[in-house]
Amino acid sequence: MYELSVLSVSLLIAMGFLAGIINTMAGGGSNLTIPALMVMGLPADIANATNRVNVFFQSLTAAKGFKSHGKLEIPDLKKIVGVTLIGGLAGALLASYMPAQLLKPTLLISMITMAGIILFKPGVVAPPEGTQALGISESSSSIPMLLLAGFYGGFVQAGVGFILIAAIAGSLRYDLVRTNALKIVCTLGFTIVALLIFIVNDQILWLPGLILAVGSIVGAHIAVKITINLSQKTLKWFLFLMTIFASAAALLT
Repeated sequence: MYELSVLSVSLLIAMGFLAGIINTMAGGGSNLTIPALMVMGLPADIANATNRVNVFFQSLTAAKGFKSHGKLEIPDLKKIVGVTLIGGLAGALLASYMPAQLLKPTLLISMITMAGIILFKPGVVAPPEGTQALGISESSSSIPMLLLAGFYGGFVQAGVGFILIAAIAGSLRYDLVRTNALKIVCTLGFTIVALLIFIVNDQILWLPGLILAVGSIVGAHIAVKITINLSQKTLKWFLFLMTIFASAAALLT
């Protein structure tokens, strides 16, 4: 049973704010929010489900921000989101029905593995300036990578931004600003799917999730404004630093 206090509410808002910034600009913000929920006494499966409330609101906020700045005018947008939705449905079903005692170690292994992949192969996420973006039909690796990203996002969420960036920038060669915009829309899509499954299975605690969302909305709003004004090189270094953070957070929680 969890208990809300002034300290725990403050912690959730602060972690939500940081996660909103981190998830919008890179990934790994759920490495802060899921442990924060677990510290309050939520089991791993309930924390994983409740965190999706926060992710939904931050993704919705960021998607609206990127759209208002013209960063979502992408021909393959519906196809990219559609592929990740298929993977997200499968991942969320697995997370919802996996025994709680198995979920926590699986979450940790997934976060460490995925963060490690991006940490040691950062070059795939930042195409050179002027690189022509590809359509899904032009990249044989895009559909498998997008399915994997969607599956991982539906399953665990934490660190999915790294996988989406690898899929979108790595296989479709979008610049990092548009990659982040696409990543947010994909995340919003499979988060809605995951939320519906977790709601049906009564695995969401709404109050902690909404408190997290308060901070995340503010963080995401600020992060969009920062992202559209940063250079590709600066975004790449920020992403690199976030992979280090994500690896450390996953190991320490």
